[in-house]
Amino acid sequence: METGGGMRKNPTLICAPIMADSIDKMVIQMAKAKASTADLVEIRLDSLKSFNPSEDLKLLIQQCPLPTLFTYRPVWEGGQYDGDEKERLDVLRLAMELGADYIDVELKVADDFIKSINGKKPEKTKVIVSSHNYQNTPSVLELGNLVARIQSTGADIVKIATTALEITDVARIFQIMVHTQVPIIGIVMGERGLISRILCGKFGGYLTFGTLEAGVVSAPGQPTIEDLLNLYNFRQLGPDTKVYGIIGKPVGHSKSPILYNQAFKSAGFNGVYVHLLVDDVAKFLQTYSSTDFAGFSCTIPHKEAAVKCCDEVDPIAKSIGAVNCIIRSQNDGKLFGYNTDYVGAISAIEDGLRARYDINSSAGSPLAGKLFVVIGAGGAGKALAYGAKQKGARVVIANRTYERARELADIIGGDALSLADLAHFHPEEGMILANTTSIGMQPNIDETPVPKDALKYYSLVFDAIYTPKITRLLREAEESGATIVSGLEMFIGQAYEQYERFTGLPAPKEQFRKTMSKY
Repeated sequence: METGGGMRKNPTLICAPIMADSIDKMVIQMAKAKASTADLVEIRLDSLKSFNPSEDLKLLIQQCPLPTLFTYRPVWEGGQYDGDEKERLDVLRLAMELGADYIDVELKVADDFIKSINGKKPEKTKVIVSSHNYQNTPSVLELGNLVARIQSTGADIVKIATTALEITDVARIFQIMVHTQVPIIGIVMGERGLISRILCGKFGGYLTFGTLEAGVVSAPGQPTIEDLLNLYNFRQLGPDTKVYGIIGKPVGHSKSPILYNQAFKSAGFNGVYVHLLVDDVAKFLQTYSSTDFAGFSCTIPHKEAAVKCCDEVDPIAKSIGAVNCIIRSQNDGKLFGYNTDYVGAISAIEDGLRARYDINSSAGSPLAGKLFVVIGAGGAGKALAYGAKQKGARVVIANRTYERARELADIIGGDALSLADLAHFHPEEGMILANTTSIGMQPNIDETPVPKDALKYYSLVFDAIYTPKITRLLREAEESGATIVSGLEMFIGQAYEQYERFTGLPAPKEQFRKTMSKY
């Protein structure tokens, strides 16, 4: 079966939930679903304001350009229907008689419902028996028992939706999916469950849900069809696809999946790169321990904790005390930690200085002898301080808590300040400033770590944040006459090395720049 991105590598269907309050709107959404190349639609009858079953069902089935799945979700299972139970089930039976391809029935009523249609079910209609848990994700044993319980009703397809309290919960659903012999839909709701909706294409899920537009979801955490197909290359995922991702908290803002997935696709590399909202990095790496999970980028706040999780750490990363790239050996599953942060940031800052002073690149580092102020003493702060020191700069660390600044300054051999004192710190002109904190990152774009009138003492200001591309700090620095370097430069620079470590292929530098120029 051909799709936008070539041959399909998995049979997992993409289902568009149709949530509208009128039949007319539903018909419009069905056409949109067809245009989006979804495989089927889920018609959520409980979202309708007024509903005449015998006429409306006929119309919906006739008008729908795709296979139909009818769901009439009651309030007690997280839906909107609050009427008579017998009437609700009569509607599902009628949908079946009128030619629905699938109907969804909740486990609580499935035994009686399936008995009632015994011998009357059309050949083409498949019954999905569903169980929704909005509290948590049970143990593997409990999930296994739940699958068996659903199978015992006579279901054609098992559907289990649970809730992720942490990302490691999703591993249990993957385990169940891989070991279940009947068709199964396994979804973990919430932002921490997002990978369940993408990687089900790899682990053999029957279908996944993708929305027609961002934000209009029928359950928490659903991606758009557009993202499934064009960001995650969903149709190209297969059992042997390697999984990569960005480990962070927060992580939804990261552009890394756009960057890597486009590059993977262009190079024909069989990998997928996902957002990983992780609370505990050690637990995450222990849970997803198979070589299928082949490599990770690591961002705030896990860069320092990740060092302890690796079996081996590159000497530079060890001296920085932070890891932003983890590779899992395909031979023995060992974890190797690297730091590619400082290379990207320092070379971007050097390029900025060379352009400002028209210095030849063969003339050694323009950072040599400069006073280099780093705001923040976390993983990225350590990397920049280390990199600047290596290039011969004199380093000063400024941090909200002076003690942490002092600690880092002692390690690398520099001075320390509290962030409050930085506003009045100007021992000389032409200093360099590098912000490595999240002050000024979306959504707090009106914040800045340094008052504007202090910025005139700096010749160059760098901000590691790249959402937004121009932070308040950078805007005010430029107005004060400084050269500015955006976090985008550091982001692209550190990504080159990670891509090469992930794939063994040369980084597509031009493509990376082109991809990021849109943001």
